[in-house]
Amino acid sequence: MIDPLLYLAFLPAALALVLTPGPDMLFAMAQGLRGGRMPAIAAAAGISVGAFTNAALAGLGMGALVAAAPWLFGVIRWVGVAYLVWLAIKTLRNPLIGEHGRSVRPSRAFRDGLVVNLSNPSVILFILAFIPQFVDPAQPILPQFLIYGGTIAALGFVVKSLVGISAGGLGRRLARNPRIERALRWTTASIFGALAARVALTGGRA
Repeated sequence: MIDPLLYLAFLPAALALVLTPGPDMLFAMAQGLRGGRMPAIAAAAGISVGAFTNAALAGLGMGALVAAAPWLFGVIRWVGVAYLVWLAIKTLRNPLIGEHGRSVRPSRAFRDGLVVNLSNPSVILFILAFIPQFVDPAQPILPQFLIYGGTIAALGFVVKSLVGISAGGLGRRLARNPRIERALRWTTASIFGALAARVALTGGRA
């Protein structure tokens, strides 16, 4: 269905996209610092599922819906801002490693990554601007969006997992020192707060 040459042209552009630092990458790094390797991977998976969902919504005509109801993106954005602020406060109030050595559950990290991605309206806006450049209008639109969106999600998962794992390995070692653990908590909370401010002011970026 997709021209192989067109897909080969899409791959380096998609790779450049996922390698560009942005809120999703910072979020994966923060989850690695906060919880270690598995939460970082789970957060990257949640982000990737969110990216694929956004691509599916775009293929189904989300652009037309938003054009008819522009306020919808505003609501989505402020939900995301509130969620990131809540994560920042929660991180400040709770040790990175809790009682009995427990830390962030991967299921929660997955959920947080999914919510953060889906509540960033610029993700779907970027998809609506980026993917159509590689879509053949003579072919069914939705399957093409799913293929391209799935590619972005897969590449993003690999990159963000590696970033989160690297941060997690360092964070878990440093967290054994109470002073450093406290500094890591403030650093992680600051990342969440900065992401909230960026989404609130600009809508953010993938």
